Amino acid sequence: MKKILFLFSMTLLALTGCENQVTETVTYKINEPIFMATSTFRNSVKVTTEPQKITSIGKMCFYNNYLYISEPEKGIHIINNTDPANPQIIGFIQLLGNADLAIRNGMLYADSYIDLVWFDVTNPALPELKGRLDSIFPTAMPMIMNNYGYDYSSVYSGKSNGIVIGWELKEKTEEVTRYTGGGWEKGGIMYDGTGIALNSASGSTNSTGVNGSMSRFSIYNNYLYSVINNYLNIFDLNNVIPKKAGADFYIGRNVETIFSYKDNMFMGTPTGMLIYSVKDPVKPEYQSSLSHVYGCDPVVVENDMAYVTVHSGNLCGQSSNELFIVNVSDVKNPKQIVSYTMTNPKGLGIDNSRLFLCDDGLKVFNVTDPQKIMSNQLAHYSGMDGFDVIPQNNILMMIASDGLYQYNYSDINNIRQISKIPIEK
Repeated sequence: MKKILFLFSMTLLALTGCENQVTETVTYKINEPIFMATSTFRNSVKVTTEPQKITSIGKMCFYNNYLYISEPEKGIHIINNTDPANPQIIGFIQLLGNADLAIRNGMLYADSYIDLVWFDVTNPALPELKGRLDSIFPTAMPMIMNNYGYDYSSVYSGKSNGIVIGWELKEKTEEVTRYTGGGWEKGGIMYDGTGIALNSASGSTNSTGVNGSMSRFSIYNNYLYSVINNYLNIFDLNNVIPKKAGADFYIGRNVETIFSYKDNMFMGTPTGMLIYSVKDPVKPEYQSSLSHVYGCDPVVVENDMAYVTVHSGNLCGQSSNELFIVNVSDVKNPKQIVSYTMTNPKGLGIDNSRLFLCDDGLKVFNVTDPQKIMSNQLAHYSGMDGFDVIPQNNILMMIASDGLYQYNYSDINNIRQISKIPIEK
């Protein structure tokens, strides 16, 4: 009898140990990589003086009266903004895989998927390609415009096929491991029961361009800092050819934005705001984080006050829409002062205690007293979906889903729109 009970107990144990996962055949959707031959990819750079239509929103950089706007994964538009009331698109840099850019001393630095490329823009009308650092951003990938994961094994086993430049959504049927609760795993990606991926993934001087708040590039002194996925890359710009300043610095948290203020880098991540000191430019030192500010949205800083937005409807998973104001006079101990509920805030900029916020269009606040900014709203322009802003020399440049808007705020009590270049989809 004891033997029978023992065998029965062992059977129950085996069943209990296996009940959290089973193997079965399922049909699911996944993004398969599209490759381009490496030589073709790196020889595809072209510079044209023929204006190209802007067809989607991207990152911005303002330098010496010219505005440079990234067309995601396609290239960079060059706009003569000497007269903001009459801006002129004067050229385009075709640069596959571009997302971010920064400018210092007449040199424009930009990513091209896994590479860093730089151009001489001393003559903005005719940029000159000067060089490329190959495979410097090994984890960079094209954007995925759906909620499905990508085939990890195909991406990394197919490196000999060239550079991943896009995705093709395919339906597959094969054997997978399903977990209790309905989820299942394939290629290191967790899916729900329907096949949807659950874990898909600056102040300046006259010689440095001003970036928008959504930027992943920032320049501090003679160094370029870029954040891609979980890593901070540092490039020494002291010589003609940029030099990688040490190994990639692991940050974690999938950093999305970076902003330079004094001797510190402020980073926006899905789980909070991070602060790193760059007093030693090649050895960033962690200072603190504000982990209860959730969202992969941007941060800007002025007069030791950080302004952070969080919005819903993105892959970071939060459902709140808020503006946080944080005292960062002590970077080792930042203190949240107040938060405000917003509609769906995104990029933001600060200039002389005037906060420009992409939220239900464009909102402008006097933030001299952080506790009273809602009663000190200076303007609200609605009817557009703002993405990011750059306030400079009393001109606000805002990229929105339908165009590049510019506003004159020299008279803060009479802010007025002065121009618009449409985005033609």
